Amino acid sequence: MGTLPSLGSKASAVLSFPRKFSTHTIIMKYLALKSRFVAMNFLEFAVWGAYLTSMGNYLGSHGLGTQIGWFYAIQGIVSIFMPGLMGVVADRWIPAQRLLGLCHLVAGLFMGCAGYYALTAGADVQMSTLFLLYTLSVAFYMPTLALSNSVAFNGLTQVGLDTVKAFPPIRVFGTIGFICTMLAVNFLGFQSTPAQFLLSASLSLVLAVYAQTLPHCAVSKGGEKKSIVEALGLDAFKLFKQRRMAMFFIFSMLLGVSLQITNGYANPFITSFKEIPEYASTFGANNANALISLSQISETCCILLIPFFLKHFGIKRVMMIAMLAWVFRFGLFGLGDPGSGVWMFILSMIVYGVAFDFFNISGALFVDQNTKPEIRSSAQGMFMIMTNGLGASLGTLAAQEVVNHYVFSAPVAQQIDGWRTSWLIFAAYAFVVLLLFAFAFKEQKQQAVTKD
Repeated sequence: MGTLPSLGSKASAVLSFPRKFSTHTIIMKYLALKSRFVAMNFLEFAVWGAYLTSMGNYLGSHGLGTQIGWFYAIQGIVSIFMPGLMGVVADRWIPAQRLLGLCHLVAGLFMGCAGYYALTAGADVQMSTLFLLYTLSVAFYMPTLALSNSVAFNGLTQVGLDTVKAFPPIRVFGTIGFICTMLAVNFLGFQSTPAQFLLSASLSLVLAVYAQTLPHCAVSKGGEKKSIVEALGLDAFKLFKQRRMAMFFIFSMLLGVSLQITNGYANPFITSFKEIPEYASTFGANNANALISLSQISETCCILLIPFFLKHFGIKRVMMIAMLAWVFRFGLFGLGDPGSGVWMFILSMIVYGVAFDFFNISGALFVDQNTKPEIRSSAQGMFMIMTNGLGASLGTLAAQEVVNHYVFSAPVAQQIDGWRTSWLIFAAYAFVVLLLFAFAFKEQKQQAVTKD
């Protein structure tokens, strides 16, 4: 569960505990609150982990390999508008914890329909039907990533806790949830079956119910006159008037290009080594999801390092570290194999924790600490738009073109070489973004995220 963060100077006023309450009682109340957010994060990412890294394997084995990019890109496309829209609703009308549950209810029902259709259709599964049901599900799931952050940040702030210190140990359990469902899908034999969708749907419905028990998040009463822009929550776009925030969001988009590439193509890539006699019996080629799960295990360690790195290095250097990690993530895929070169795969999985968390979690904390409370949910939605929205959708579709050109258009015997070329192209892109960010992004000498 981690150590108890400092309650801060304003904690007593916020908590309003009577004098008769002991320090032990206060600590127990804090741990109870933390446990509730731990469960929320566990379920939030367990829903995603059930299919995110294995869906490409299922699609490839059912004749939809050339369409893998669309299934991952649609997550980005809906993230362009759905997180922002739901953030507005959470800021203005429906408490964030209630909206979190409603979104999971709808997402779970549509994912269940997608799984049932795929199960009954078997080898005759149609792209149009499966894609439609899947799209409707992720359209309501993607906003929950930002909403769950808002619920946690709000609850921790209400009791006077520093979110930079208190949130990462909670967020770790989201990664643990992701790992648990990844491994379940792997060892239950769901990697190439629609059962992964049904598992995800079940967990989403559980969270839909649980979310209704989470601490209340206040909404704007709307007593004062607001412009149309303010009423719709579009005031989050004002952040682009600040050069530093504008540059941050732009590079968040450019780095977001990398986010879904390995989710979509790592499993099919590693599994493709089964076609080569030399690697056919290796553990990695037969258990791609288990091998990829090392990436998420790495996350559990890297998340806990974020407060230290933000405090001592600042957001710019932390983001640069993340970008360099993406270079190694892709490059090592291009050079490794599940045989004698499996150590490169393992090292790629290890650096993923730095690549993903130092970007996503630090970015969310940076946005939280640099926006006003009245637009905070909208700002988190904006961060999701730029990363999992524009960035991820453009990146996945571009990756699909690269992979289709170098891999799926080539004879089977030459596809491994095509995969290697593709991964090295992705590594080169991440390196260019790193260089541009190093010169373009200016960091304030004292940042809000480093405050004690």
